[in-house]
Amino acid sequence: MTINEKQDQIIEDFSALDDWMDKYSLLIELGNELDAFDENHRTDQNLIDGCQSKVWLHAEMKNGKIELQGDSDAIIVKGIVALLLRALSGHTPDEILNAELYFVDKVGLKEHLSPTRSNGLVAMIRQIRAYAMAFKVKQG
Repeated sequence: MTINEKQDQIIEDFSALDDWMDKYSLLIELGNELDAFDENHRTDQNLIDGCQSKVWLHAEMKNGKIELQGDSDAIIVKGIVALLLRALSGHTPDEILNAELYFVDKVGLKEHLSPTRSNGLVAMIRQIRAYAMAFKVKQG
């Protein structure tokens, strides 16, 4: 499944819900469904600057694709991490670098997040793109 197909699925999941309390509940549910984060990756190096809550992102290259793991100590933010991982994990560095993450606007995340959470979201996306760039350079 392409990044855009994954984004379209996320948009569809959120558009089925009218009320933002239901959408927050979905975010919380998605965060709770995240795979357990390896404690060895809960390091300062994987901590995202720019987030009010603590967010850890870890990336590994496997068979030419970036596998992402993430976690947060805040339940809504953990759901946002889950959305980013759902959309971007399992793709090549080029796919990630070339992706336009339109689902963020389409589901209304930007206008329904506090400014600090919005800044955190931007910081998470920036870090994932930095991982993708680093892996691309490493590949040669």
